[in-house]
Amino acid sequence: MKIGPIDIDRPILLAPMEDVTDLPFRLLCKRLGADIVFTEFVNSDGLVRGSMKTRNKMSFLAEERPIGIQVYGGDVGAMEGAARMVEEMDPDIIDINCGCWVRDVAMRGAGAGLLRDLSKMEKLASAVVRAVRKPVTLKTRLGWDAASIKIVDVARMCEASGISALTIHCRTRDQGHKGDVDYSWIPRVKEAVSIPIIVNGDIVTPQDVRRVFDDTGCDAVMIGRGAIINPWIFRQARHYMAAGQLLPEPSLQERVDLLKEHLRLAVMYKGERTGVIELRKHYAGFLRGMPHVSRIRMELMQFTEAAPILDHLSRWLAVYAPAGDPLPRSFQGDALLAGNETVLAVRPD
Repeated sequence: MKIGPIDIDRPILLAPMEDVTDLPFRLLCKRLGADIVFTEFVNSDGLVRGSMKTRNKMSFLAEERPIGIQVYGGDVGAMEGAARMVEEMDPDIIDINCGCWVRDVAMRGAGAGLLRDLSKMEKLASAVVRAVRKPVTLKTRLGWDAASIKIVDVARMCEASGISALTIHCRTRDQGHKGDVDYSWIPRVKEAVSIPIIVNGDIVTPQDVRRVFDDTGCDAVMIGRGAIINPWIFRQARHYMAAGQLLPEPSLQERVDLLKEHLRLAVMYKGERTGVIELRKHYAGFLRGMPHVSRIRMELMQFTEAAPILDHLSRWLAVYAPAGDPLPRSFQGDALLAGNETVLAVRPD
């Protein structure tokens, strides 16, 4: 897949996700094999008004390259001005969000709301492309609803507007994240345009990654929620495509180690209290499938400082995997966490 100077064979991308793809999480996914990462959504109105909170969402490190900054909005002028401000941050890609289905965005004519006004989407895309020198990509959905799927026309419009690549979440806006994805449109889009086509939606396993590449002929895949529950998926998928074999699931030791590293990065770049609180959403993903994960999550949620979290995880790890090995499925018994009055039954949930 070639986007400007970026040239990667069958890349696997981390999708832009609000309140998820901040700097610490992007760093982890990059280190685990994500070829291109994207920031959270950047509000064009907030950016042109000078909001520091909005501007801070665009901060990134050289280690994350290639990286895309995604911007959204429904006002052509604001999007044009915001794109210039984004370019000043020197990302590798500027991405336009035309796929967010959330009511507060879509019903105000931004995100997937632009699928109800393709003329406006064209004006907005063309204005952003003209405003900057960086490659501009666009992310959208199949259509507003099942009765108004015009993704082939959208792809042709994007190519004519100078868009360098198109990402398609293979659901309609009214589906949100529910219902089946429909990859059948991708071959038709590929026949209609020559720009790279990136596929998104329900790609959660290494097998999904290879199947989507093989079945659709797409140029890249983009992983969203699948990375939240399994940030190792990038490494796993790359290995599976190359060797045809699945890597072992991360051990309990690996899961806890990565969670600790995420905590360290969150505190480093966001401050202790904010970093700890914002990390809470990731506990379920990092520790999924582990014994008594619900109870451990509840205990971790009470902390607002890093030290007790690190201590709690270390003591939990010592109980369940003292040798750092994966927990045997047949493991049973009772254990008392030293320094903690909570007695945990060591049995699979």
